Amino acid sequence: MHRLLPFVVLLAAVSAVSAQQNPPAERLPEPSAVPVLEGPFEFVTAEQPRIKVEVVARGLSHPWGFSFLPDGRILVTERAGTVRVIRDGVLDPEPVLGVPDVFTGVRLAGLMDIALHPEYGENQLVYLTYSKPSTQDGRQGARVAIARGRFEGAVLSEVRDIFVANEWGQGIAASRLLFGPDGLLYVSVGGAINSESTGQHAQDPASHYGKLLRLRDDGSTPDDNPFVGQAGYAPEIYSLGHRNQLGLSFHPQTGELWASENGPLGGDEVNIIRPGRNYGWPVASYSREYSGQRVTDTPWLPEMERPEIVWLPSIAPSGTTFYTGDRFPAWKGNLFVGSMRTGRVYLTGHLERIVFNRQGGELRREWLLTELKQRIRDVRQGPDGLLYVLTEEDDAVLLRISPAD
Repeated sequence: MHRLLPFVVLLAAVSAVSAQQNPPAERLPEPSAVPVLEGPFEFVTAEQPRIKVEVVARGLSHPWGFSFLPDGRILVTERAGTVRVIRDGVLDPEPVLGVPDVFTGVRLAGLMDIALHPEYGENQLVYLTYSKPSTQDGRQGARVAIARGRFEGAVLSEVRDIFVANEWGQGIAASRLLFGPDGLLYVSVGGAINSESTGQHAQDPASHYGKLLRLRDDGSTPDDNPFVGQAGYAPEIYSLGHRNQLGLSFHPQTGELWASENGPLGGDEVNIIRPGRNYGWPVASYSREYSGQRVTDTPWLPEMERPEIVWLPSIAPSGTTFYTGDRFPAWKGNLFVGSMRTGRVYLTGHLERIVFNRQGGELRREWLLTELKQRIRDVRQGPDGLLYVLTEEDDAVLLRISPAD
């Protein structure tokens, strides 16, 4: 027994050296409780001296998107599959009826964005994007779908799918909706998450995964889409080579479509979307895998589009909006981007403001609402010219930002 002692001591010494050379993977700290927001709050910001942040409504469960109705009400989607109504700062306890069933088998699947038809005042048409339950080889999963219905009172009627993606999956396939100045519907379809497996869909011209789509308001394909009539291409595709796009906004001066896109670990992007162009994922990317390895040694290729904005480390960008109102004159033309988490650190979500020079290039960035420690899911400009921010929590709130003076 005692003859083993030197060996045990030697083994312990070798283990200690090995531990120093190969320390265990760093574990993320457990998240603290998300602060409950009461407010109002006042913050000092750059260019706009002071802002006031107020809670418009609370009690939302993991909301995803929202739209302003002409009568002042606000429609909000919740990931579990409900549409809620906020009226005069009060959340209606009863959800909207008629919403299609959604797949919630994975944490980030479910009901996603909401958009009103450009002629909503005449036709009351509302569009929803969601994870449509689907079975493949006996397994439960989903396809990204767009449903359209007529909102009357507190009910969606005549609800039907106008588009269902051709790719099936069990993972995350986020989708954002936006009507363009041309009256057409622009739709992001994510799901190209893992660079070595699902990520390959982003480069597959027949797949809807990892694409930006362009549709008519009835879900049909416009004749002038860039790949219409090309063999092997899904005709709905407007651009390809994307991972997971969570924000869409049209530039108020140029009319170009800007899209925020999540990388896995760093390499988040904002891209200017051009018809028929390839944005690289996962062939060219600034990202690293969650393991720390680079997705690729090629951050950019000349035959592919270069991102307009890149984040290293990641901020998990979500909803976006360009500010065009008069309530914040110094912020006019700035891009606002919701952040859900910075560098995989809990309670670091914020609202990011990006300023551009006269040539349209990025000039500087400012982080707002960091003190609130909330995941920011969406940001939109209201009809009143103020900014509205949706947090992404189990007990989430809709915030309003106004000048403090």
